[in-house]
Amino acid sequence: MARRSWAWTLLAAVLITIGAILAPVAVIASWSKTELTDTGQFVAAYAPLANDPEVQAYITDEIIAVINERVDVEELTTQVIDGIIALGTGPAATDALNLLKGPAASGIENLIRNGVTRFVASDAFANVWAAALRVSHTQLVAAMQNDPDAALTISREGAVGIQLGPIIEEVKAALLRQGIDIASRIPAVDRTIEVAQSDALPTVQVVYGLTVTLGTWLPWIAIILLAAGVLVARRRVIALIWAAVALALAMILTLSAFAVGNVAFTSAVSQTDLPVDVASLLYETVATDMRATAVAVLVLALVVAVVAWMAGPFEVPRRLRALAREGAGRLRGSAERHGVTTGRTGEWFYQQRVLLRVLIGAVAAIVVLFVRPLTPGLIIWTLVLAVIALWILELVQRPVVTVPAERALNVTTEP
Repeated sequence: MARRSWAWTLLAAVLITIGAILAPVAVIASWSKTELTDTGQFVAAYAPLANDPEVQAYITDEIIAVINERVDVEELTTQVIDGIIALGTGPAATDALNLLKGPAASGIENLIRNGVTRFVASDAFANVWAAALRVSHTQLVAAMQNDPDAALTISREGAVGIQLGPIIEEVKAALLRQGIDIASRIPAVDRTIEVAQSDALPTVQVVYGLTVTLGTWLPWIAIILLAAGVLVARRRVIALIWAAVALALAMILTLSAFAVGNVAFTSAVSQTDLPVDVASLLYETVATDMRATAVAVLVLALVVAVVAWMAGPFEVPRRLRALAREGAGRLRGSAERHGVTTGRTGEWFYQQRVLLRVLIGAVAAIVVLFVRPLTPGLIIWTLVLAVIALWILELVQRPVVTVPAERALNVTTEP
């Protein structure tokens, strides 16, 4: 018997450990699946970037750089002024026009920059950005599959980039509407901004695809392993507490990894390719939902640990439960003395109290397992409502009063 108990304890520990180790992977896999299948959430996560001043400044600088590469404003200004001089001007006018070449070129460049800046900061750009995100949601999947027509590209060397062409077309149209006719010389642009460079990215791409495939099942596998570890344990309440603690520790390590990952990502990105503040913002945009899920699971693990402790055979929880029952009994007795009673219905509740408690726990578990998104607020409110339901059950149930046989005999034989 001792060997069997030791073996089951070891099995429970192994199952709980594996389940806790898989939990962080399950969080990332679940996020990956959601990002690739829920267009609304994908747009909601990335659309606000269009309103961030750092992103706007970066996009503006990149667009200006592309325009300057494609359109030589200084050369065009020189040609115009030389053309005017060729029409015949006096020496003084010629000198004055030559002096205007530099300021005129700078003025046009400032005019273009101001136009681009106004467009990028406008609601029109935000709308274009959001619409492009919605349309390009499938492009992300294509990029994971190395589709050459994808707007988001990942090369074999590990370079990640975003095409500027569609955005520059909108900028060109906006500049023309503002009367900056020189914008008509901006040609079609086929340029990609590299936002990251890492030799490991192709490997990450493969792992990412596998993770997305398993995104539906990994959370359930982790839950099943943790639950199995509790069920096979000899002392299930203790095992449940340890399973919850292991899950909480796994989530704490996950949150720490996100913090380290931010530093590692921004350090790995060359500032000439992507400003550090923009890189950090992009990382935070990606990590926010995963971090929120990890925090929610951490709260859930702590709640489960506390609930298991409160329901366990420990001295303090036993006293607290006794006080709760005593308080409910006093309220119930006071109500009955004032003529308020649940009668036979209350007696039925008392007889079925174990089943009803299990049902309340099952409903709470279903809410936590299936309602998405999982948030700390959802978990706390589910716990609060479950406690209220249990308290109401304790109040409305009416223990069946049994009369001892000796007392019943005395009552029936009295003259």
